[in-house]
Amino acid sequence: MRTTSQRLDRLADRLAVLAARRARPAGGFVSQPEPRSIGLYTRGKQLILGNILLAGHLAEAPGVSLWDIAAPEGFAAEAQGFGWLDDLAALGTKEAQARAQDWTWGWIARFGGGRGPGWTPDLTGRRIIRWVHHATLLLQARDRAQSAAFYAALSRQATYLSKRWRSAAEGLPRFEALAGLVYAGISLIGMEGLVTPASAALAAACEADIDGEGGIPTRNPEELLEVLTLLTWSASAMSEASLTVPPALSSAITRIAPALRAVRHSDGELARFHGGDKGTEGRLDQALAAAGVRAGATPAIAMGYARLHGGRTSVIVDASAPPGGRAARTAHASTGAFELCSGRRALVVNCGSGSGFGADWARASRATASHSTLGMEGVSSSRLGAAGEALEHRAQVTGSRLTVGTEGTDLYLAHDGWLTSHGLTASRSLTLAQDGRRLSGVDALTAMTVEARRRFEDAMTQTAMAGAHFAIRFHLHPEVDATLDMGGAAVSMALRSGEIWVLRYSGPADLRLEPSAYLETGRVNPRPCTQIVLRGEARGFETRVGWTLAKAKDTPLAIRDLEGVDP
Repeated sequence: MRTTSQRLDRLADRLAVLAARRARPAGGFVSQPEPRSIGLYTRGKQLILGNILLAGHLAEAPGVSLWDIAAPEGFAAEAQGFGWLDDLAALGTKEAQARAQDWTWGWIARFGGGRGPGWTPDLTGRRIIRWVHHATLLLQARDRAQSAAFYAALSRQATYLSKRWRSAAEGLPRFEALAGLVYAGISLIGMEGLVTPASAALAAACEADIDGEGGIPTRNPEELLEVLTLLTWSASAMSEASLTVPPALSSAITRIAPALRAVRHSDGELARFHGGDKGTEGRLDQALAAAGVRAGATPAIAMGYARLHGGRTSVIVDASAPPGGRAARTAHASTGAFELCSGRRALVVNCGSGSGFGADWARASRATASHSTLGMEGVSSSRLGAAGEALEHRAQVTGSRLTVGTEGTDLYLAHDGWLTSHGLTASRSLTLAQDGRRLSGVDALTAMTVEARRRFEDAMTQTAMAGAHFAIRFHLHPEVDATLDMGGAAVSMALRSGEIWVLRYSGPADLRLEPSAYLETGRVNPRPCTQIVLRGEARGFETRVGWTLAKAKDTPLAIRDLEGVDP
Protein backbone atom coordinates (compact mmCIF):
# COMPACT_ATOMS: atom_id res chain seq x y z
CA MET A 1 0.00 0.00 0.00
CA ARG A 2 1.34 3.42 -0.94
CA THR A 3 1.90 6.03 1.75
CA THR A 4 0.59 9.57 1.47
CA SER A 5 4.10 10.76 0.56
CA GLN A 6 4.34 8.18 -2.22
CA ARG A 7 0.94 9.17 -3.59
CA LEU A 8 1.96 12.83 -3.62
CA ASP A 9 5.22 11.93 -5.39
CA ARG A 10 3.29 9.97 -7.99
CA LEU A 11 0.91 12.90 -8.53
CA ALA A 12 3.85 15.29 -8.93
CA ASP A 13 5.38 12.88 -11.46
CA ARG A 14 2.12 12.81 -13.43
CA LEU A 15 1.92 16.61 -13.48
CA ALA A 16 5.54 16.83 -14.66
CA VAL A 17 4.82 14.31 -17.41
CA LEU A 18 1.80 16.32 -18.56
CA ALA A 19 3.96 19.44 -18.73
CA ALA A 20 6.67 17.51 -20.59
CA ARG A 21 4.21 16.55 -23.32
CA ARG A 22 4.44 20.13 -24.55
CA ALA A 23 8.22 19.85 -24.94
CA ARG A 24 9.53 20.67 -28.37
CA PRO A 25 11.00 17.49 -29.91
CA ALA A 26 14.76 17.44 -30.32
CA GLY A 27 16.00 17.82 -33.87
CA GLY A 28 18.52 14.98 -33.57
CA PHE A 29 21.84 14.41 -31.88
CA VAL A 30 24.37 17.19 -31.35
CA SER A 31 26.91 14.76 -29.99
CA GLN A 32 26.38 11.09 -29.30
CA PRO A 33 28.63 9.62 -26.59
CA GLU A 34 30.22 6.25 -27.20
CA PRO A 35 28.19 3.21 -26.01
CA ARG A 36 30.05 2.73 -22.73
CA SER A 37 27.55 0.53 -20.91
CA ILE A 38 28.66 -3.11 -21.00
CA GLY A 39 26.27 -5.99 -21.51
CA LEU A 40 26.72 -9.75 -21.55
CA TYR A 41 26.69 -11.78 -24.77
CA THR A 42 25.15 -14.80 -23.03
CA ARG A 43 22.29 -12.75 -21.60
CA GLY A 44 21.66 -11.30 -25.04
CA LYS A 45 21.30 -14.83 -26.45
CA GLN A 46 18.85 -15.74 -23.70
CA LEU A 47 16.77 -12.64 -24.46
CA ILE A 48 16.51 -13.72 -28.10
CA LEU A 49 15.36 -17.17 -26.97
CA GLY A 50 12.67 -15.55 -24.84
CA ASN A 51 14.28 -16.28 -21.46
CA ILE A 52 14.10 -12.91 -19.71
CA LEU A 53 15.67 -12.71 -16.25
CA LEU A 54 15.12 -9.42 -14.45
CA ALA A 55 15.16 -8.68 -10.71
CA GLY A 56 15.47 -12.38 -9.90
CA HIS A 57 12.34 -13.34 -11.85
CA LEU A 58 12.61 -15.50 -14.97
CA ALA A 59 9.95 -15.08 -17.62
CA GLU A 60 9.98 -17.72 -20.35
CA ALA A 61 8.12 -15.89 -23.09
CA PRO A 62 9.45 -16.63 -26.60
CA GLY A 63 7.84 -14.41 -29.20
CA VAL A 64 6.16 -12.22 -26.56
CA SER A 65 6.86 -8.51 -26.22
CA LEU A 66 8.63 -7.52 -23.01
CA TRP A 67 5.76 -5.16 -22.21
CA ASP A 68 3.11 -7.91 -22.45
CA ILE A 69 4.68 -10.04 -19.71
CA ALA A 70 2.78 -10.14 -16.43
CA ALA A 71 5.54 -10.04 -13.82
CA PRO A 72 6.32 -8.76 -10.30
CA GLU A 73 6.91 -5.08 -9.61
CA GLY A 74 10.71 -5.46 -9.47
CA PHE A 75 10.77 -7.12 -12.90
CA ALA A 76 8.71 -4.30 -14.42
CA ALA A 77 10.92 -1.61 -12.88
CA GLU A 78 14.12 -3.21 -14.16
CA ALA A 79 12.60 -3.63 -17.60
CA GLN A 80 11.73 0.09 -17.65
CA GLY A 81 15.37 0.97 -16.96
CA PHE A 82 16.43 -0.63 -20.30
CA GLY A 83 19.55 -2.34 -18.88
CA TRP A 84 18.66 -5.30 -21.11
CA LEU A 85 19.53 -3.10 -24.08
CA ASP A 86 23.21 -3.47 -23.13
CA ASP A 87 22.92 -7.26 -23.45
CA LEU A 88 21.25 -7.12 -26.86
CA ALA A 89 23.95 -4.69 -28.03
CA ALA A 90 26.63 -7.08 -26.72
CA LEU A 91 25.11 -9.87 -28.83
CA GLY A 92 25.04 -7.53 -31.82
CA THR A 93 23.24 -9.76 -34.32
CA LYS A 94 20.51 -8.64 -36.72
CA GLU A 95 18.01 -10.52 -34.59
CA ALA A 96 19.26 -8.73 -31.46
CA GLN A 97 18.93 -5.38 -33.19
CA ALA A 98 15.40 -6.19 -34.31
CA ARG A 99 14.45 -7.22 -30.78
CA ALA A 100 15.97 -4.03 -29.33
CA GLN A 101 14.07 -1.88 -31.83
CA ASP A 102 10.76 -3.72 -31.35
CA TRP A 103 10.87 -3.41 -27.58
CA THR A 104 11.99 0.25 -27.68
CA TRP A 105 9.26 1.39 -30.06
CA GLY A 106 6.83 -0.81 -28.14
CA TRP A 107 7.74 1.19 -25.05
CA ILE A 108 7.25 4.47 -26.93
CA ALA A 109 3.80 3.39 -28.11
CA ARG A 110 2.67 2.15 -24.72
CA PHE A 111 4.47 4.33 -22.18
CA GLY A 112 6.00 7.23 -24.12
CA GLY A 113 3.08 9.51 -23.37
CA GLY A 114 3.80 9.35 -19.66
CA ARG A 115 1.99 6.24 -18.51
CA GLY A 116 3.36 3.25 -16.63
CA PRO A 117 5.81 2.56 -13.80
CA GLY A 118 8.89 3.85 -15.61
CA TRP A 119 8.23 7.54 -15.05
CA THR A 120 10.37 8.04 -11.98
CA PRO A 121 13.54 10.18 -11.99
CA ASP A 122 16.02 7.33 -11.50
CA LEU A 123 14.48 4.98 -14.09
CA THR A 124 14.09 7.84 -16.57
CA GLY A 125 17.74 8.82 -16.19
CA ARG A 126 18.84 5.20 -16.58
CA ARG A 127 16.68 4.81 -19.68
CA ILE A 128 17.94 8.01 -21.35
CA ILE A 129 21.57 6.90 -20.94
CA ARG A 130 20.86 3.55 -22.63
CA TRP A 131 18.94 5.17 -25.48
CA VAL A 132 21.78 7.59 -26.13
CA HIS A 133 24.48 4.92 -25.82
CA HIS A 134 22.75 2.60 -28.28
CA ALA A 135 21.09 5.17 -30.56
CA THR A 136 22.99 3.89 -33.61
CA LEU A 137 21.72 0.35 -33.01
CA LEU A 138 18.19 1.61 -32.42
CA LEU A 139 17.87 4.12 -35.27
CA GLN A 140 19.47 2.09 -38.04
CA ALA A 141 16.93 1.45 -40.86
CA ARG A 142 14.16 3.30 -39.00
CA ASP A 143 11.97 5.57 -41.15
CA ARG A 144 11.43 9.28 -40.57
CA ALA A 145 8.24 8.85 -38.52
CA GLN A 146 9.84 6.28 -36.24
CA SER A 147 12.93 8.47 -35.75
CA ALA A 148 10.70 11.44 -34.95
CA ALA A 149 8.85 9.39 -32.34
CA PHE A 150 12.19 8.37 -30.80
CA TYR A 151 13.44 11.95 -30.51
CA ALA A 152 10.08 13.18 -29.20
CA ALA A 153 10.11 10.51 -26.49
CA LEU A 154 13.68 11.40 -25.51
CA SER A 155 12.79 15.10 -25.33
CA ARG A 156 9.74 14.38 -23.21
CA GLN A 157 11.81 12.33 -20.77
CA ALA A 158 14.52 15.00 -20.56
CA THR A 159 11.94 17.72 -19.86
CA TYR A 160 10.31 15.57 -17.20
CA LEU A 161 13.72 14.97 -15.57
CA SER A 162 14.51 18.67 -15.52
CA LYS A 163 11.40 19.18 -13.38
CA ARG A 164 11.58 16.11 -11.15
CA TRP A 165 15.22 15.16 -10.54
CA ARG A 166 15.09 16.78 -7.08
CA SER A 167 12.53 14.19 -5.97
CA ALA A 168 14.96 11.33 -6.58
CA ALA A 169 16.23 9.78 -3.36
CA GLU A 170 19.72 10.86 -2.32
CA GLY A 171 22.51 8.60 -3.45
CA LEU A 172 22.43 6.37 -6.52
CA PRO A 173 18.87 7.28 -7.64
CA ARG A 174 19.77 10.97 -7.76
CA PHE A 175 23.04 10.29 -9.58
CA GLU A 176 21.12 8.24 -12.16
CA ALA A 177 18.62 11.05 -12.70
CA LEU A 178 21.26 13.77 -13.03
CA ALA A 179 23.57 11.72 -15.26
CA GLY A 180 20.61 11.10 -17.59
CA LEU A 181 19.86 14.80 -17.62
CA VAL A 182 23.48 15.64 -18.45
CA TYR A 183 23.43 13.11 -21.29
CA ALA A 184 20.21 14.54 -22.71
CA GLY A 185 21.50 18.12 -22.59
CA ILE A 186 24.80 17.26 -24.24
CA SER A 187 23.39 14.93 -26.89
CA LEU A 188 20.09 16.40 -28.11
CA ILE A 189 19.64 19.38 -30.39
CA GLY A 190 17.43 21.89 -28.59
CA MET A 191 18.23 20.59 -25.10
CA GLU A 192 21.54 22.41 -24.62
CA GLY A 193 20.02 24.60 -21.91
CA LEU A 194 19.82 21.61 -19.59
CA VAL A 195 23.58 21.08 -19.42
CA THR A 196 24.66 23.92 -17.12
CA PRO A 197 22.05 23.39 -14.36
CA ALA A 198 22.36 19.60 -14.59
CA SER A 199 26.16 19.74 -14.32
CA ALA A 200 25.93 22.09 -11.34
CA ALA A 201 23.41 19.79 -9.64
CA LEU A 202 25.60 16.75 -10.31
CA ALA A 203 28.59 18.54 -8.78
CA ALA A 204 26.51 19.48 -5.74
CA ALA A 205 25.41 15.85 -5.33
CA CYS A 206 29.06 14.78 -5.41
CA GLU A 207 29.90 17.16 -2.59
CA ALA A 208 26.85 16.16 -0.54
CA ASP A 209 26.84 12.36 -0.96
CA ILE A 210 30.49 11.36 -1.38
CA ASP A 211 32.63 11.78 1.71
CA GLY A 212 36.26 12.76 1.95
CA GLU A 213 37.42 9.12 1.70
CA GLY A 214 35.29 8.37 -1.37
CA GLY A 215 32.52 6.53 0.47
CA ILE A 216 28.74 6.86 0.28
CA PRO A 217 26.16 6.72 3.10
CA THR A 218 24.75 3.28 2.17
CA ARG A 219 28.21 1.65 2.50
CA ASN A 220 27.17 -0.61 -0.39
CA PRO A 221 30.30 -1.35 -2.49
CA GLU A 222 28.34 -2.26 -5.62
CA GLU A 223 26.34 0.96 -5.36
CA LEU A 224 29.59 2.91 -5.06
CA LEU A 225 30.74 1.23 -8.27
CA GLU A 226 27.54 2.31 -10.03
CA VAL A 227 28.03 5.88 -8.82
CA LEU A 228 31.61 5.95 -10.12
CA THR A 229 30.43 4.53 -13.44
CA LEU A 230 27.82 7.27 -13.85
CA LEU A 231 30.32 9.99 -12.92
CA THR A 232 32.96 8.75 -15.37
CA TRP A 233 30.36 8.49 -18.14
CA SER A 234 29.16 12.04 -17.43
CA ALA A 235 32.71 13.44 -17.27
CA SER A 236 33.65 11.73 -20.54
CA ALA A 237 30.52 13.03 -22.27
CA MET A 238 31.35 16.57 -21.10
CA SER A 239 34.96 16.31 -22.27
CA GLU A 240 33.94 14.97 -25.69
CA ALA A 241 31.55 17.91 -26.06
CA SER A 242 34.39 20.33 -25.16
CA LEU A 243 32.68 21.29 -21.91
CA THR A 244 34.45 21.92 -18.61
CA VAL A 245 34.09 19.10 -16.11
CA PRO A 246 33.11 20.59 -12.72
CA PRO A 247 35.98 20.31 -10.21
CA ALA A 248 33.66 18.67 -7.65
CA LEU A 249 32.88 15.89 -10.13
CA SER A 250 36.56 15.29 -10.94
CA SER A 251 37.43 15.35 -7.25
CA ALA A 252 34.72 12.79 -6.46
CA ILE A 253 36.08 10.42 -9.10
CA THR A 254 39.57 10.81 -7.66
CA ARG A 255 38.31 9.95 -4.16
CA ILE A 256 36.08 7.02 -5.13
CA ALA A 257 38.65 5.04 -7.16
CA PRO A 258 40.96 4.22 -4.19
CA ALA A 259 37.95 3.41 -2.01
CA LEU A 260 36.73 0.88 -4.57
CA ARG A 261 40.18 -0.71 -4.77
CA ALA A 262 40.04 -1.12 -0.98
CA VAL A 263 36.82 -3.17 -1.16
CA ARG A 264 38.01 -5.24 -4.11
CA HIS A 265 39.13 -8.79 -3.42
CA SER A 266 42.14 -10.56 -4.90
CA ASP A 267 39.78 -12.28 -7.37
CA GLY A 268 38.93 -8.86 -8.86
CA GLU A 269 35.37 -8.78 -7.49
CA LEU A 270 33.78 -6.51 -4.91
CA ALA A 271 33.11 -7.55 -1.33
CA ARG A 272 29.41 -8.26 -0.81
CA PHE A 273 28.02 -6.15 2.02
CA HIS A 274 24.90 -4.11 2.79
CA GLY A 275 22.87 -5.22 -0.20
CA GLY A 276 25.71 -5.17 -2.72
CA ASP A 277 26.77 -8.01 -5.00
CA LYS A 278 30.16 -8.49 -6.65
CA GLY A 279 29.30 -6.14 -9.52
CA THR A 280 28.39 -6.60 -13.18
CA GLU A 281 31.08 -8.48 -15.06
CA GLY A 282 33.70 -6.08 -16.41
CA ARG A 283 32.10 -2.99 -14.85
CA LEU A 284 34.71 -2.51 -12.10
CA ASP A 285 37.70 -2.70 -14.44
CA GLN A 286 35.99 -0.35 -16.88
CA ALA A 287 35.11 2.19 -14.20
CA LEU A 288 38.60 2.22 -12.66
CA ALA A 289 40.21 2.58 -16.09
CA ALA A 290 37.85 5.41 -17.03
CA ALA A 291 38.55 7.16 -13.72
CA GLY A 292 42.16 7.60 -14.79
CA VAL A 293 43.36 7.53 -11.18
CA ARG A 294 46.74 5.86 -10.96
CA ALA A 295 46.71 2.92 -8.59
CA GLY A 296 48.78 3.80 -5.55
CA ALA A 297 48.84 2.20 -2.14
CA THR A 298 45.40 0.70 -1.49
CA PRO A 299 43.84 2.22 1.65
CA ALA A 300 43.66 -0.18 4.60
CA ILE A 301 40.33 1.31 5.67
CA ALA A 302 37.68 2.77 3.36
CA MET A 303 33.92 3.37 3.78
CA GLY A 304 34.02 1.56 7.11
CA TYR A 305 35.72 -1.58 5.74
CA ALA A 306 39.13 -2.82 6.82
CA ARG A 307 41.26 -4.60 4.23
CA LEU A 308 43.91 -7.14 5.16
CA HIS A 309 46.15 -8.38 2.38
CA GLY A 310 49.01 -10.86 2.29
CA GLY A 311 50.43 -12.84 -0.60
CA ARG A 312 47.53 -13.97 -2.79
CA THR A 313 44.96 -13.58 0.01
CA SER A 314 42.58 -10.70 0.70
CA VAL A 315 40.33 -10.32 3.74
CA ILE A 316 37.72 -7.55 3.87
CA VAL A 317 35.95 -6.85 7.16
CA ASP A 318 32.89 -4.75 7.97
CA ALA A 319 34.51 -2.63 10.68
CA SER A 320 31.79 -0.05 11.25
CA ALA A 321 28.18 0.37 12.31
CA PRO A 322 25.44 -0.29 9.74
CA PRO A 323 24.37 2.86 7.89
CA GLY A 324 21.49 4.95 9.22
CA GLY A 325 18.99 7.30 7.63
CA ARG A 326 17.44 6.10 4.37
CA ALA A 327 20.14 3.44 4.06
CA ALA A 328 18.96 1.74 7.28
CA ARG A 329 16.13 0.19 5.21
CA THR A 330 18.61 -1.89 3.22
CA ALA A 331 21.46 -2.17 5.73
CA HIS A 332 22.64 -5.55 7.05
CA ALA A 333 23.53 -6.58 10.61
CA SER A 334 27.06 -7.45 9.49
CA THR A 335 29.37 -5.59 11.89
CA GLY A 336 32.50 -7.72 12.32
CA ALA A 337 31.76 -10.01 9.35
CA PHE A 338 34.51 -10.80 6.85
CA GLU A 339 35.07 -12.31 3.42
CA LEU A 340 38.25 -14.07 2.29
CA CYS A 341 39.56 -14.71 -1.21
CA SER A 342 42.67 -16.67 -2.20
CA GLY A 343 43.90 -15.68 -5.62
CA ARG A 344 41.02 -16.01 -8.07
CA ARG A 345 38.92 -18.05 -5.65
CA ALA A 346 36.46 -16.92 -3.00
CA LEU A 347 36.61 -19.03 0.16
CA VAL A 348 34.63 -17.34 2.97
CA VAL A 349 31.70 -15.17 1.90
CA ASN A 350 28.52 -13.56 3.18
CA CYS A 351 25.21 -14.89 1.91
CA GLY A 352 24.58 -11.69 -0.06
CA SER A 353 21.42 -9.72 -0.75
CA GLY A 354 18.12 -11.57 -0.89
CA SER A 355 16.20 -8.64 -2.40
CA GLY A 356 15.86 -10.46 -5.73
CA PHE A 357 14.48 -13.64 -4.16
CA GLY A 358 11.35 -12.45 -2.38
CA ALA A 359 10.49 -10.76 0.90
CA ASP A 360 11.50 -13.67 3.14
CA TRP A 361 14.97 -13.96 1.64
CA ALA A 362 15.35 -10.18 1.65
CA ARG A 363 14.77 -10.07 5.40
CA ALA A 364 16.77 -13.22 6.23
CA SER A 365 19.80 -12.06 4.26
CA ARG A 366 20.09 -8.97 6.47
CA ALA A 367 20.41 -10.97 9.69
CA THR A 368 23.74 -11.51 11.44
CA ALA A 369 23.39 -15.28 10.85
CA SER A 370 23.70 -14.66 7.09
CA HIS A 371 27.21 -13.25 7.55
CA SER A 372 30.57 -14.73 8.44
CA THR A 373 30.83 -13.53 12.00
CA LEU A 374 29.81 -14.31 15.57
CA GLY A 375 26.14 -14.00 16.46
CA MET A 376 23.91 -14.69 19.43
CA GLU A 377 21.34 -17.27 18.39
CA GLY A 378 18.06 -15.64 17.38
CA VAL A 379 19.28 -12.08 18.00
CA SER A 380 21.12 -10.07 15.35
CA SER A 381 23.75 -7.54 16.36
CA SER A 382 21.64 -4.82 14.72
CA ARG A 383 17.89 -5.16 14.77
CA LEU A 384 14.83 -4.03 12.85
CA GLY A 385 12.41 -1.61 14.46
CA ALA A 386 8.85 -2.71 15.21
CA ALA A 387 7.37 -0.28 12.70
CA GLY A 388 9.20 -1.16 9.52
CA GLU A 389 12.22 -2.48 7.66
CA ALA A 390 14.82 -0.01 8.96
CA LEU A 391 17.57 -1.10 11.36
CA GLU A 392 16.71 1.01 14.38
CA HIS A 393 19.08 -0.59 16.89
CA ARG A 394 22.43 -0.43 15.13
CA ALA A 395 25.54 -1.95 16.67
CA GLN A 396 28.15 0.70 17.38
CA VAL A 397 31.88 0.00 17.20
CA THR A 398 33.35 0.58 20.66
CA GLY A 399 36.96 -0.20 19.83
CA SER A 400 39.07 -0.77 16.74
CA ARG A 401 42.73 -1.02 15.90
CA LEU A 402 44.57 -1.93 12.70
CA THR A 403 48.29 -2.65 12.85
CA VAL A 404 50.59 -3.61 10.01
CA GLY A 405 53.75 -5.36 11.17
CA THR A 406 56.58 -7.39 9.74
CA GLU A 407 54.77 -10.68 10.42
CA GLY A 408 51.39 -9.64 9.05
CA THR A 409 48.36 -7.43 9.65
CA ASP A 410 46.36 -7.36 12.90
CA LEU A 411 42.80 -6.07 13.27
CA TYR A 412 40.91 -5.70 16.55
CA LEU A 413 37.24 -4.77 16.54
CA ALA A 414 34.62 -4.57 19.31
CA HIS A 415 30.94 -3.61 19.15
CA ASP A 416 27.96 -3.25 21.50
CA GLY A 417 25.39 -5.20 19.48
CA TRP A 418 24.35 -7.35 22.47
CA LEU A 419 25.21 -4.98 25.30
CA THR A 420 21.60 -3.93 25.85
CA SER A 421 20.07 -7.38 25.37
CA HIS A 422 22.74 -9.56 27.02
CA GLY A 423 25.22 -7.25 28.74
CA LEU A 424 27.91 -8.53 26.37
CA THR A 425 30.45 -6.74 24.20
CA ALA A 426 31.49 -8.74 21.14
CA SER A 427 35.08 -8.51 19.94
CA ARG A 428 37.00 -10.06 17.08
CA SER A 429 40.77 -10.15 16.58
CA LEU A 430 42.13 -11.14 13.17
CA THR A 431 45.73 -11.66 12.08
CA LEU A 432 46.60 -12.33 8.45
CA ALA A 433 50.12 -13.63 7.90
CA GLN A 434 52.31 -11.64 5.53
CA ASP A 435 52.40 -14.50 3.04
CA GLY A 436 48.60 -14.83 3.16
CA ARG A 437 48.69 -18.51 4.09
CA ARG A 438 47.13 -18.18 7.54
CA LEU A 439 44.29 -16.15 9.07
CA SER A 440 44.05 -16.41 12.85
CA GLY A 441 41.00 -15.24 14.74
CA VAL A 442 39.72 -14.87 18.28
CA ASP A 443 36.04 -14.13 18.93
CA ALA A 444 35.02 -13.10 22.43
CA LEU A 445 31.88 -12.17 24.36
CA THR A 446 32.67 -10.12 27.46
CA ALA A 447 30.64 -8.45 30.22
CA MET A 448 33.03 -5.59 30.76
CA THR A 449 31.49 -3.48 33.53
CA VAL A 450 29.58 -4.04 36.75
CA GLU A 451 26.37 -2.91 35.08
CA ALA A 452 27.02 -5.20 32.08
CA ARG A 453 27.58 -8.18 34.40
CA ARG A 454 24.35 -7.51 36.23
CA ARG A 455 22.54 -7.31 32.91
CA PHE A 456 24.14 -10.56 31.76
CA GLU A 457 23.09 -12.37 34.94
CA ASP A 458 19.54 -11.03 34.65
CA ALA A 459 19.31 -12.11 31.01
CA MET A 460 20.56 -15.60 31.81
CA THR A 461 18.17 -15.96 34.75
CA GLN A 462 15.17 -14.82 32.72
CA THR A 463 15.92 -17.24 29.88
CA ALA A 464 17.17 -20.16 31.98
CA MET A 465 20.51 -19.80 30.16
CA ALA A 466 18.77 -20.26 26.78
CA GLY A 467 19.85 -16.78 25.71
CA ALA A 468 23.52 -17.62 26.07
CA HIS A 469 23.82 -19.68 22.88
CA PHE A 470 26.10 -18.24 20.17
CA ALA A 471 27.39 -19.35 16.79
CA ILE A 472 30.47 -18.31 14.82
CA ARG A 473 29.69 -18.81 11.14
CA PHE A 474 31.93 -19.14 8.11
CA HIS A 475 29.76 -19.22 4.98
CA LEU A 476 31.66 -20.90 2.14
CA HIS A 477 31.46 -20.10 -1.57
CA PRO A 478 29.40 -22.69 -3.51
CA GLU A 479 32.52 -23.87 -5.37
CA VAL A 480 34.30 -24.82 -2.12
CA ASP A 481 34.22 -28.52 -1.24
CA ALA A 482 34.24 -28.85 2.58
CA THR A 483 34.59 -32.01 4.67
CA LEU A 484 34.98 -32.69 8.38
CA ASP A 485 38.48 -33.88 9.21
CA MET A 486 40.51 -35.13 12.19
CA GLY A 487 37.53 -36.87 13.76
CA GLY A 488 35.38 -33.75 13.56
CA ALA A 489 37.98 -31.43 15.07
CA ALA A 490 38.76 -29.61 11.81
CA VAL A 491 37.34 -28.83 8.37
CA SER A 492 39.24 -29.26 5.11
CA MET A 493 38.23 -27.02 2.22
CA ALA A 494 39.26 -27.71 -1.37
CA LEU A 495 39.23 -24.88 -3.92
CA ARG A 496 39.00 -25.45 -7.66
CA SER A 497 42.48 -23.99 -7.97
CA GLY A 498 43.80 -27.05 -6.13
CA GLU A 499 44.46 -25.20 -2.87
CA ILE A 500 43.50 -26.87 0.40
CA TRP A 501 42.56 -24.77 3.42
CA VAL A 502 41.98 -26.14 6.90
CA LEU A 503 39.96 -24.62 9.76
CA ARG A 504 40.85 -25.57 13.33
CA TYR A 505 39.58 -24.11 16.58
CA SER A 506 40.06 -24.01 20.35
CA GLY A 507 37.63 -23.06 23.08
CA PRO A 508 34.12 -23.97 24.30
CA ALA A 509 32.41 -24.71 20.99
CA ASP A 510 31.23 -27.60 18.81
CA LEU A 511 32.17 -27.75 15.14
CA ARG A 512 29.55 -28.54 12.50
CA LEU A 513 28.98 -28.32 8.75
CA GLU A 514 25.53 -27.01 7.89
CA PRO A 515 23.72 -26.00 4.70
CA SER A 516 23.72 -22.36 3.63
CA ALA A 517 22.70 -20.27 0.62
CA TYR A 518 24.63 -18.01 -1.72
CA LEU A 519 22.39 -15.20 -2.97
CA GLU A 520 23.69 -13.94 -6.29
CA THR A 521 22.28 -11.32 -8.63
CA GLY A 522 21.27 -12.75 -12.00
CA ARG A 523 20.09 -16.14 -10.74
CA VAL A 524 16.55 -17.38 -10.36
CA ASN A 525 17.19 -19.30 -7.13
CA PRO A 526 19.76 -19.13 -4.32
CA ARG A 527 22.75 -21.39 -4.83
CA PRO A 528 23.16 -24.08 -2.19
CA CYS A 529 26.44 -23.99 -0.32
CA THR A 530 27.94 -24.94 3.04
CA GLN A 531 28.72 -23.07 6.24
CA ILE A 532 31.11 -23.96 9.02
CA VAL A 533 29.47 -23.28 12.39
CA LEU A 534 31.14 -23.15 15.80
CA ARG A 535 28.33 -23.36 18.39
CA GLY A 536 28.73 -22.68 22.07
CA GLU A 537 27.28 -21.07 25.19
CA ALA A 538 28.43 -17.93 27.00
CA ARG A 539 28.23 -19.15 30.61
CA GLY A 540 30.60 -16.67 32.23
CA PHE A 541 31.54 -13.02 32.05
CA GLU A 542 34.02 -13.81 29.27
CA THR A 543 33.90 -16.50 26.59
CA ARG A 544 36.66 -16.81 24.00
CA VAL A 545 36.94 -19.04 20.95
CA GLY A 546 40.09 -19.10 18.84
CA TRP A 547 40.29 -20.41 15.30
CA THR A 548 42.63 -20.54 12.31
CA LEU A 549 42.07 -20.71 8.58
CA ALA A 550 45.30 -21.90 7.02
CA LYS A 551 46.53 -23.40 3.79
CA ALA A 552 47.57 -27.02 4.11
CA LYS A 553 51.33 -27.46 4.36
CA ASP A 554 51.54 -29.20 0.99
CA THR A 555 49.76 -26.34 -0.81
CA PRO A 556 52.44 -24.59 -2.92
CA LEU A 557 53.18 -20.89 -2.65
CA ALA A 558 52.08 -20.29 -6.26
CA ILE A 559 49.42 -22.16 -8.22
CA ARG A 560 48.60 -21.95 -11.90
CA ASP A 561 44.86 -21.48 -11.52
CA LEU A 562 43.52 -22.39 -14.95
CA GLU A 563 40.18 -23.86 -13.90
CA GLY A 564 37.30 -21.83 -15.34
CA VAL A 565 35.12 -19.70 -13.11
CA ASP A 566 31.42 -20.52 -13.06
CA PRO A 567 29.73 -17.78 -15.17
